[in-house]
Amino acid sequence: MGLCLHNGTLLNGSSAIPQCAVLINDSKIEDVFSQKRFEQKKFAPDVRLIDVEGAYIAPGFIDTHIHGYGGFGTEDCSEDSILEMSVGLAKRGVTAFNPTLYPSSEETMIKAIKAIVNVMGSEKGALVMGIHLEGPFLSPEKTGVQKPETIRPVDIALFEKLWDASKEKIVNMTVAPEIKHMHELALFCRKKGVILQSGHTNALYSNMLEGIQAGIMHSTHLFNAMRQMNHHDPGAAGAVLIHYDMSCEIIADGVHVHSDLLKLLMRVKPMSKIVLVTDALKPTGQKTGPFIANGEEVEFKNGCFCRASDGVTAGSALTMINGVKHLVGCDFPLVDAVRCATINPAQVMGYAKKGQITPGYDADITVFNNQFDIKHTIISGVLVQ
Repeated sequence: MGLCLHNGTLLNGSSAIPQCAVLINDSKIEDVFSQKRFEQKKFAPDVRLIDVEGAYIAPGFIDTHIHGYGGFGTEDCSEDSILEMSVGLAKRGVTAFNPTLYPSSEETMIKAIKAIVNVMGSEKGALVMGIHLEGPFLSPEKTGVQKPETIRPVDIALFEKLWDASKEKIVNMTVAPEIKHMHELALFCRKKGVILQSGHTNALYSNMLEGIQAGIMHSTHLFNAMRQMNHHDPGAAGAVLIHYDMSCEIIADGVHVHSDLLKLLMRVKPMSKIVLVTDALKPTGQKTGPFIANGEEVEFKNGCFCRASDGVTAGSALTMINGVKHLVGCDFPLVDAVRCATINPAQVMGYAKKGQITPGYDADITVFNNQFDIKHTIISGVLVQ
């Protein structure tokens, strides 16, 4: 059964094209054409026609850093929890995601990894593309709200155990470039095809250059939990801004990063190198408490979650559609804001045939209106929302 979305504005790459239609056959984009051609075209009886009434037709959002949604999360070490995340995220326009694990005991990490891998292929909503390990090889000086006892020195044998448990489904891993033996780990991970991201790092600029040389070319939640820039040492944040080829995550919720810094980022980084993420916690979208994240109670205050015990910022309550909306409010053109949520993460992670509405690409599409309300989500050619 086919599907045709029509009477919409196509947001694709750097273009916004009004009066467009998209034809889907099986799980792929079959054709993209004008509304005028749509009105002249004869469709097979089994093709469902959906008038999007002038809304935007965008590639599906891809969230490469997310811990949970709707009261479900990776920390549950549960297949059911990952499946519920998948369903909930699809309602918010996400078509693919990398479930993200906090550092924990070896046993717990392996259990969580296996739960994620076991659901791949049986999702009812957003597709699990692979696993993001946010640690455990991080700086003890930049833990954020991660538990200090879970942070470890580089241990390639441990990574091999995690890799084997994942059945080679670890896609990206956050590391601190400055810690001892990171160069060896980076080279090892490159052979496995794992994308390394500098984050939770106290790296000097010189450490960041060493990381770049070893292939650490992406960065985790830029400006958060990393050494900041000063006039003597650009630090980790400065290195990301300075080096053209480095890409970066950004949490665009108006809390984690000042809005004017996002405007600066737009001016100094190539747009293709900016990746919108939510870093959303398990209680994101949850209506009533108690709210639990990484085993601790958190409270929703001033637009994000804070640890109940001491008020420290614990993480985001962002959704991808609200991140796109916030970027637009920070002067990003809409096409570029959408790019940060779609083609950019697909290209950084190496997800071929995703992130664009192009014939032959996977039929993962998000339709939203100019109030940023999600109208439809199509995943692998199936209307799920």
